[in-house]
Amino acid sequence: MGVAFVNGRILTPGGFITGQALLIDGARISALVDAHDQCLAHSRRIDLAGRLLLPGFIDTQVNGGGGVLFNDSPTLEGIRAIGAAHSRFGTTGFLPTLLSDDLEVLARAIHAVDAAIAAGVPGVLGIHVEGPFLSEARKGVHDASHFRELGRDMIALLSSLKHGVTLMTLAPEVTNPEVLARLAAAGVVLAAGHTNATYAEIESARRHGLRGFTHLFNAMSQLTPREPGAVGAALSDEDAWCGLIVDGKHVDPRVLRIALKAKRHDRFMLVTDAMPSVGTAMRSFQLQGRTITVEDGVCIDEHGTLAGTALDMSRAVRNAIALLGLRPDEAVRMASEYPADFLGLAASHGRLAAGCRADLVIANDDFSVTDTWIGGQSVTGDATLNR
Repeated sequence: MGVAFVNGRILTPGGFITGQALLIDGARISALVDAHDQCLAHSRRIDLAGRLLLPGFIDTQVNGGGGVLFNDSPTLEGIRAIGAAHSRFGTTGFLPTLLSDDLEVLARAIHAVDAAIAAGVPGVLGIHVEGPFLSEARKGVHDASHFRELGRDMIALLSSLKHGVTLMTLAPEVTNPEVLARLAAAGVVLAAGHTNATYAEIESARRHGLRGFTHLFNAMSQLTPREPGAVGAALSDEDAWCGLIVDGKHVDPRVLRIALKAKRHDRFMLVTDAMPSVGTAMRSFQLQGRTITVEDGVCIDEHGTLAGTALDMSRAVRNAIALLGLRPDEAVRMASEYPADFLGLAASHGRLAAGCRADLVIANDDFSVTDTWIGGQSVTGDATLNR
């Protein structure tokens, strides 16, 4: 017996609709039908009571959650705990993100993600390797003692994930176009971040496979009168993807609004850059021997350097509406449809459409999440919806 979601406002690729029911069969969406269609008699009904039914959120930058930092627990169990914490806030797909570390830790992290996907851990879409091939001038909170140049000897390791997507944040200036092209040809999704590259260096990287920019404006060369830098390259390139941290702290909302005027919205995606405190009451945690303090949703080290966030995706959507003035449907697409497109998963993820995975979020009008479904199964279990 399939499941029918009825009496809700459903966000389809064409916008919000009412008077329709969404049917799922196993792990997939089977159809959108009229609310009075006879086929509903053969389905288990879930009455949304006027709530929102949204495509599940996809977060491409998740360093931790549920008290777990991926660098400290590059294991199947660590990934499961991180995913469970974020699923409470509507995240149905995520990339566990490894900050700059030893290559042995990187190898373990890749193996753990493969194992998690093979074991069916809910929501794992691949891995995000953020470093150690970064610029010391734009290191942020990364430990520069791990940094190294990216040569051909690293290609095999970085393209070794057997299941899912590999996203890699790098500074193009610490490698060369040949290596970028070979990584892209191997299926690695390349993004510039923690980079001091010139506009010309970014342009060259774009020609050799670079697809986007990690946490736009943060930890990258800025737009200046005589050198556009990485920020200028990101905003002037109509097709380049840009991750946005919308917490009101990492980037002034007025600056983000300017960015949104510069290019098409379907090339922006919301990310959390989340740390272990998400889903917990933690006020501090350890990051590679440093104490990180959580203050007002922002994580900072002892020098005041930003160190990720305590942001979750449902709050990122609310912030995008409140701080950036986005329409609710557009804010949700930046958290679902557009990141799916960036990762090459448009045919299966990020949309409420027949044939796509049944990754769903049920939310109130304020976008607070009441239930999350991954692959046709409720993983958060609102009792009022799942009787």
